[in-house]
Amino acid sequence: MTQDTSPVGGGGGTREGAPEPPREYRVEELAEAAGITVRTLRFYRERRLLPPPRREGRIAWYTQEHLDRLRVVAALLERGHTLGGIAELLAAGEEGRHVAELIGLEQAITAPWTDEVPVRLTWEEVEAAFPGEAGAEAVRASVGLGYVTADRDGVTHVSRRLLDATVALVREGVPLAGVLEVARRTQEYADAVADLFVRLVGERLLAGLEDGTPSADEAHRLTESVLRVRPLGRAVADAQFTLAMDRRVREEYEKVLRHRLAAGTDGGPGGGTDGGRGAAGAGPDRTPRAGPDASAGQSNAAANMPGS
Repeated sequence: MTQDTSPVGGGGGTREGAPEPPREYRVEELAEAAGITVRTLRFYRERRLLPPPRREGRIAWYTQEHLDRLRVVAALLERGHTLGGIAELLAAGEEGRHVAELIGLEQAITAPWTDEVPVRLTWEEVEAAFPGEAGAEAVRASVGLGYVTADRDGVTHVSRRLLDATVALVREGVPLAGVLEVARRTQEYADAVADLFVRLVGERLLAGLEDGTPSADEAHRLTESVLRVRPLGRAVADAQFTLAMDRRVREEYEKVLRHRLAAGTDGGPGGGTDGGRGAAGAGPDRTPRAGPDASAGQSNAAANMPGS
């Protein structure tokens, strides 16, 4: 039987129940995993941005630590740091971990909440979606809301879901100007809700950041906490909105129903003057009732109203 001499992480398997050995990368594999070229990786190694690899003959083996370090370097470069400054930040192992944890915390806090998909429309498609309503005023309102960016060839809408909902409302007969006005007011309320949530998280979770730079362990703890809280904010906002819609729709329906009942008792449509079935004060033979039974007739009318 030939003995397995494959490098660590290169295959061969492990005994059942034994922990998997740490993954190791050749230089080409590490560069691909980090999204850089081999030439760039070697340059970083020459500038002492990476700890030395493990050597096996002429082969250099890199670990997850090297990949994490390359991701930290990329994040710092995006923030405008020079390679010399990065080398100083990463000179000590603990300081390097500290920087990595701070970057992770920043990414957790500032990562986008939205998963909306933008959509591109030509001006012809805009006109087809909103026939006769997609004039300059509507475009300016949409740009002001931050929903679209416009150029000579058309517009880019930030959200496929919002665009589809707007098109559907317009097709139902709601004017585009009315939809945009409601969108403006909704945006104000949404900003207010977001302010409340940000204030809550800032005061209860991130208050320690004002006292100075957190340690690596503290930054790691805060990162995990922020990642757990983010979906809760969306869940609370969604639940509050749907509960509010339940309340408001019920209130509006009851208001309309009371108006119809009042119109019926005043002789309006469905009232006693037309002798309709269920009208207040009229019996099956359309003869007005008198005396004590009149109030009972009004109660029956309420019970027979559509939707009651």
